[in-house]
Amino acid sequence: MKAKLGTVLMLLGIAMLCGALGLLLFNQQQQNAAARSVDAVMPQLVAAIREEKQLPEESQPPQEVPLQEREMAVREIDGHDYIGFVGLPSLELELPVMADWTYPQLKIAPCRFSGSIFADDLVIMAHNYERHFGRIRDLKPGDTVTFTDMEGQTTSYEVVVLDILHPTAVEDMTAGEYDLTLFTCTYGGKSRVTVRCDRTE
Repeated sequence: MKAKLGTVLMLLGIAMLCGALGLLLFNQQQQNAAARSVDAVMPQLVAAIREEKQLPEESQPPQEVPLQEREMAVREIDGHDYIGFVGLPSLELELPVMADWTYPQLKIAPCRFSGSIFADDLVIMAHNYERHFGRIRDLKPGDTVTFTDMEGQTTSYEVVVLDILHPTAVEDMTAGEYDLTLFTCTYGGKSRVTVRCDRTE
């Protein structure tokens, strides 16, 4: 009886190890796919911004709405809409940012959760992949963050505070007290690592 129990426990242990290894390999595959997506999109995004900046001024529509109510320019690349890219110099990262978020799009690049650079309430979310927002927990108050929009305007920010929020704290995330917020889920999704930034201009 003891021998049978020992065999069952051993087989169970092997099954659990195989499951853990499978999960690890799956996560690594997701990480690699996310890195490839960033590497593919960033050159196209930078080229699109450069192209936009070279357009003659008369070809760009006049802005008749107040600055805070302006819509951010959007450019389609590989079938997805982008509003620009976020720069995290201390982490040596530049990441494209999609105009809107869906779960499938989050696997490709960080996405706008809400807000705008013009209204000083932009919130950007991303998965905790190493090449997305997996290392924003390493940002420190005083670190620089930049956002370059599709019109080629770069806005500089300074990290003010890092928060750990509950996953359901949506109102806290979009309260608008900070000019820029970056967030990602911790492993297991039990909380959100949140980086709050203010303009430095």
